[in-house]
Amino acid sequence: MKTLQKISKFLSGYTSMVVIVIAAITFVFPQIMSWVNLTLFVDPVANKFTWQSIIIGIIMFSMGLTLTKEDFYILGQRPFDIVIGAAAQYLIMPFLAFAITKILNLPSAIGLGLILVGCCPGGVSSNIMSYLCGGDVAFSVGMTTVSTLLSPIATPLMVSLLASGTEIEISAIPMFISIVETVIIPVAAGFILNYIFGKNKVFQDIQKIMPGVAVIGLACVVGGVIASQGSNFFKSGIVIFIAVLLHNGLGYALGYFAGFITGMNYSKRKTIAIEVGMQNAGLATNLATTTAQFASAPQAAVICAVSCVWHSISGTLLAGFFSWKDKI
Repeated sequence: MKTLQKISKFLSGYTSMVVIVIAAITFVFPQIMSWVNLTLFVDPVANKFTWQSIIIGIIMFSMGLTLTKEDFYILGQRPFDIVIGAAAQYLIMPFLAFAITKILNLPSAIGLGLILVGCCPGGVSSNIMSYLCGGDVAFSVGMTTVSTLLSPIATPLMVSLLASGTEIEISAIPMFISIVETVIIPVAAGFILNYIFGKNKVFQDIQKIMPGVAVIGLACVVGGVIASQGSNFFKSGIVIFIAVLLHNGLGYALGYFAGFITGMNYSKRKTIAIEVGMQNAGLATNLATTTAQFASAPQAAVICAVSCVWHSISGTLLAGFFSWKDKI
């Protein structure tokens, strides 16, 4: 068990490196990760349930295992911070994606994918990045928790609103069901288990392994994305990379600015920058590849995939920058 915990700690500390290595290997040998995209079954609204869906669920489950009653008490004691964070999450990134789509005149399918990324909640990896850069981890977990709990309503609603002018018809119901299946149920299950067994020594040992499991899961999601869409990355043109870089980079900057103008301290400003800029692009990719209505827009999955890889890399780079800045 101690060995597994050490491995988990190593993986958590080198998340970006692990993701980049898996992405590079899969780009050359896509068959290694092709299993991630295999369909297991189709639900009543025609959403595909793949191994990727299972992995996303495991990542969300690992997040749920970290949640305690005290975390919710903390959220209740700092409502202003959480409200600002949630508002920034679901206003800055969605409308920024919409603006970039219009400014760069992106094709409908690619624009839809960027909007989908913008409308997803924050990812679990953002909590790791906040920890690495000396941010406010409790605030980070709180933001991720609240944005994730809001996602079944907020994500489909915002995508439907902002994509209404495109040529692709979007319905909120299939996305709502998919998010409940792959996000809310696993998070709730993890929380319930932690509530029941949280003081058990064996359970606590297992909890210490889960961050590493989440990193491996993230690497598998990225690998699956590369396996299915890697060959389309460069065919789609440099505009996709420009759009992703702008969306992600401006998200960090505007997130930090939101913390600044609302009077947050430096630790919280670092945290909200990372939380806003780092989206759960793995979830976006899963929605784009498994939700029936996106079948007519395959390029949406490409920009989600590029975002999934880049957000993992840029988040580590930003955390490293903040850490370096704090030492000088």
